[in-house]
Amino acid sequence: MRYHVNGQQHDERPSHRTPREPWLGDARVAREVLGGGLTIDTLPDNMTHLVEDADRYYSWRSFGPDDPRTDELWVDLNDLGHGQVRMHGILSNTHRQAAKVALSFDFPFYGHYLRQITIATGGFIFMGAVTHRMLTATQYIAPLMANFDPSFSKESTVQYLDNGEVFVVQWERVRLHGREAEGAYTFQAALHLTGTITFSYRDIPLPVEVISSAEHQVKAGLSDAFMKQGFPNHIQLYEYHRVDIDTTKITNNSAFEFTALPTCLKHDSCELCLSSNLTSGCTWCNVLQRCSDGMDRHRQEWLDYACSEEAKDVTCEDYSKGGPDSSIDPSVPSDSEVTTPLGPLPEGPATETHTGVIVGVVAALVLLLALTLLALYINSHPSAASPLYILQRRNSYWPSMKFRKQRFHSNYAEVEVEGHEKEGIMEAGQC
Repeated sequence: MRYHVNGQQHDERPSHRTPREPWLGDARVAREVLGGGLTIDTLPDNMTHLVEDADRYYSWRSFGPDDPRTDELWVDLNDLGHGQVRMHGILSNTHRQAAKVALSFDFPFYGHYLRQITIATGGFIFMGAVTHRMLTATQYIAPLMANFDPSFSKESTVQYLDNGEVFVVQWERVRLHGREAEGAYTFQAALHLTGTITFSYRDIPLPVEVISSAEHQVKAGLSDAFMKQGFPNHIQLYEYHRVDIDTTKITNNSAFEFTALPTCLKHDSCELCLSSNLTSGCTWCNVLQRCSDGMDRHRQEWLDYACSEEAKDVTCEDYSKGGPDSSIDPSVPSDSEVTTPLGPLPEGPATETHTGVIVGVVAALVLLLALTLLALYINSHPSAASPLYILQRRNSYWPSMKFRKQRFHSNYAEVEVEGHEKEGIMEAGQC
């Protein structure tokens, strides 16, 4: 069932179903957020996409306590050789918050290169480019998503490290909200420049299966989605792939390693796109100059430019010959369309030429006068320029998010912050 969440009143009410595209199939769970203009379509909980079977995005392995690889994957943040470690003061002292952090390198996630991520106190990293109220739904890297509350103890911290080759987030000695006495959890997620993702666990006092999901989603794995423009002022977010790892293997001193596989997006030419043995199902869209299988974050653009239709029965040679599907912009005339008159043009009345010149001069004078009056008005009324100042100032800090409870997904509502001391921080709301 789909639920509406109003960011102002925080109520929940059932909704009518939004029509789905036929390629999505029926095995999906859709939830709509009122007020925010967002519908989230996710794979159902009982549909697990194992990357070994799909062989499209990631291959992964798990390592137990006795495997030497487990210790190798753990990044010791106390080792100064790894780089400077930052303890996030706000995340380490609050509950249900998240903060945006810029990466020092382009990190490939499902073939898309990202330069910004969002760290949440709930044991996961949000990877979406557009923040919304339901960050736990999809587009995440989650070593252990749960209702952790770092504010319970001064020993609980959220730390991160970025040395240009790896970005590590560590949730250290965090406890479950309402179950603090049952023990502290310590684990980390590492994002490598190569696209490899690792989850490492040091202290897991309770089996993941017994952690309640009543107040917060409990997940471990990867997920991505694409956005599609729906009816006016509405966005649909479709989860196209998810990896749910076997949570019974999450124990003390365990680890998982996800190796990024080549995707169609890595090919930058038609020849590589159609002939590479590293990928399958790829088609070339000459209009966009992009290789894709149609299922990635750029799907909306892929559909808008009819790339699937363009690729039918077309070879790279057809593009090089400038066929009907050539990438030449139809608004730009070709050489054959540009002609030069060979004979003298018929002379029109002299009055028409003079009239055109006069009209042009008058228009230029009117425009110059309008700009002069506008400048004088702004100088005499300084407050009139404040909207322009606000637009420029908004880019100096990340938008902040407020976390709220929802029945199925953790709900985030966007709020404004003042001052640079709260830059990039999501402020907690009343639950």
